[in-house]
Amino acid sequence: MAVNGDISLEASLPSLSPKEVNNKVTVILGAQWGDEGKGKLVDLIATKADVVCRVQGGNNAGHTVVVGKQKFDFHLLPSGIINENCKAVIGNGVVINIPELLSEAKKNEGKGLTWWRKNLVISDRAHIVFSFHQQVDQILEEMKGNQKLGTTKKGIGPTYACKAGRMNLRISDLLGCEKIFAEKFHALAKFYQQQYPGLEINEKEQIDEYLGYKKELKPMVKDVVKFMHEYLHSSGKKSIVVEGANATMLDIDFGTYPFVTSSNCTVGGVCTGLGIPPSSIGNVIGIVKAYTSRVGSGPFPTEQLNDIGQNLQTIGFEFGVTTGRKRRCGWLDLVVVRYAHMINNFSSIAITKLDILDTFESVKIGVAYKRNGEVLSVFPASLEVLEDVEVEYITLPGWQSSTCECRNFSELPYQAKVYLKTIQDLLQVPVRWVGVGQARSEIIEIF
Repeated sequence: MAVNGDISLEASLPSLSPKEVNNKVTVILGAQWGDEGKGKLVDLIATKADVVCRVQGGNNAGHTVVVGKQKFDFHLLPSGIINENCKAVIGNGVVINIPELLSEAKKNEGKGLTWWRKNLVISDRAHIVFSFHQQVDQILEEMKGNQKLGTTKKGIGPTYACKAGRMNLRISDLLGCEKIFAEKFHALAKFYQQQYPGLEINEKEQIDEYLGYKKELKPMVKDVVKFMHEYLHSSGKKSIVVEGANATMLDIDFGTYPFVTSSNCTVGGVCTGLGIPPSSIGNVIGIVKAYTSRVGSGPFPTEQLNDIGQNLQTIGFEFGVTTGRKRRCGWLDLVVVRYAHMINNFSSIAITKLDILDTFESVKIGVAYKRNGEVLSVFPASLEVLEDVEVEYITLPGWQSSTCECRNFSELPYQAKVYLKTIQDLLQVPVRWVGVGQARSEIIEIF
């Protein structure tokens, strides 16, 4: 091929091999309906991490981390911020309630997290949650009557809707021209008041409040695409971790829609929520609770509306970190976890809260769904189908002895090992970690 008749294009360009990243990202995701204990593993891995990132969601999820005698509750801050040498990144895919973020940070500062200001990095492309988003969230939930979704009413859904509608304001707007920020806020407030007559928004008060955060936020705000690119291509070995919020079955595309969250909390959300290429993702770790729980409404095939469910709830202290609501509980559902694996391609899994099963005489694992006598070959998209399935279980003997003091795999009771091996064999994914308590020291690593 010739250009201008005499210049060969092939001859004019040197051959290039694809440039590979030097540092791969480890992704930690929930494999069920959330509350699997992701924060504990993130905290453990982050003790040696250089960067830990949040990529989606908002303060509608919570992670509890116990270090020594100190208990930390995180909602927007990445759990890895406990490591003083670790940068904690809030990516563009997260929607940020600024006063809640600062309140959370200062609350944890009182627990000794004094370095959060120098370690926290906030994307300038992240969207802002305003108080009227929260008001609208509550209005919409009440309008649904008996069809309530069980939202946390934190304004997350309306903020994402506003983002998709190309009307919302971002952190970059707040840090820019104050006059333009005020004009954009006015237009957004006017739109919401037209949609929801009677919605009260004190514009001046809100604008003044948010502009008041500008000085405190500015040193922490960066172009996270550039920030991550530099870490990914750094010549020195860097450990980069992504901390998923919510979980696969709450993903807006792949979860039990509409009883889901408003963001992509599967592996695809890592790229869009942080601005990194797919080739930069290395290991994907799935977090699986040893049983199943979910907060709010929606189908739950292995739910136990009996003493078993009550015991799991009580022994496991199954209350939401963000809302305090009781979690519904049931047996481990491997149909759900297998589906999550299909989407995320887990390289390994962590089984958490094994100790909650210590007193059970027998334990069950859901391995298939049947409908009208036939085994379903796929996890159904239709909630009508999902609510009508019969779960096929396998039953294993319980171990009826405490695992709380176990610190390596060999110390676990024989039947507990059988339970773990059964999960591994059925999923064909290695079990790498086992949680037997809340603390960092109560996670058994299996090599």
